[in-house]
Amino acid sequence: MARVTVEDCIEKVDNRFELVLLSSHRARMLAAGAPLTVDRDRDKNPVVALREIADATVSPEDLKEDLIHSLQKYVEVDEPEPDAVPMIASAGGDRDDDVALDRMSEEDLLRGLEGLKPPEDTDEDDGM
Repeated sequence: MARVTVEDCIEKVDNRFELVLLSSHRARMLAAGAPLTVDRDRDKNPVVALREIADATVSPEDLKEDLIHSLQKYVEVDEPEPDAVPMIASAGGDRDDDVALDRMSEEDLLRGLEGLKPPEDTDEDDGM
């Protein structure tokens, strides 16, 4: 790499390590078929990437965001917030008619538990 190219890039990206990460990511993008923003002049992809950063034809911030997204394994999806749960009034106070409480008697609970099967023992529980 030409020293002039690297020194021109340091004005755009202060940290040399970050410059290496960004330029190598851009070089991989060029190898994958991304369009060039400067003339190639028989240069290889790493030199072209550095020239693009030095000439400010690609934004270092955009490269950084793209690099971060390319390294992420799990993309966080913003899910809508659940609707607010209506407040239940105290037992002695007035209750709203649209709030229905499910009530189960002790006998219903015992009848439901009788139908359940106990968990089977496995070899892992024995320590073997």
